[in-house]
Amino acid sequence: MKKYYEMTIAGCKRQLPLCKASDDLVIAGFVIFGDVELTCACAAELLKKAPEFDYLVAPEAKSIPLIHEMAKQSGRNDYCLIRKQPKLYMEGVFETEVKSITTEAVQHLYMDGKDARKIAGKRVLLLDDVISTGGSIASAEKLVNDAGGIIVGKMAILAEGSAADRDDIIFLEKLPLFDIEGNPRD
Repeated sequence: MKKYYEMTIAGCKRQLPLCKASDDLVIAGFVIFGDVELTCACAAELLKKAPEFDYLVAPEAKSIPLIHEMAKQSGRNDYCLIRKQPKLYMEGVFETEVKSITTEAVQHLYMDGKDARKIAGKRVLLLDDVISTGGSIASAEKLVNDAGGIIVGKMAILAEGSAADRDDIIFLEKLPLFDIEGNPRD
């Protein structure tokens, strides 16, 4: 099996490690943690495509560098994270479930009630690093809707597999799925 898939994202060439997800499915691992050049470039390119918004919202954890950089580059001083665990400081927590291609079990996502009050009636741009099945972004969308936010767009750096065929997602590059030998699927 091939070990890497090479692609250019926001002008940055990267080798993504190929990871076996099941007996017949391999995915390319994409992580922006620690890659400042790629994070800054992706944030700039996504902002060029972004509709007008008041708040950025993203699920933790791999989207944290992206949302931070997009907030910084757009001149925003605030953004909201959807958490995987409720924290002691959170008040009036909203909750929903999500099943992701990269996680074995069903997860729960949480929004702080203080964040919900900030985004109520505001234009919200949802972010994620990669959209695959759409489960994480759909769960984030539910939380934002429950909080009274107005979703003006859903964005990701990469759209994996059939997610690239969706017309409700703005993304930079298509990321293929791979067969067990590491060859891109059609």
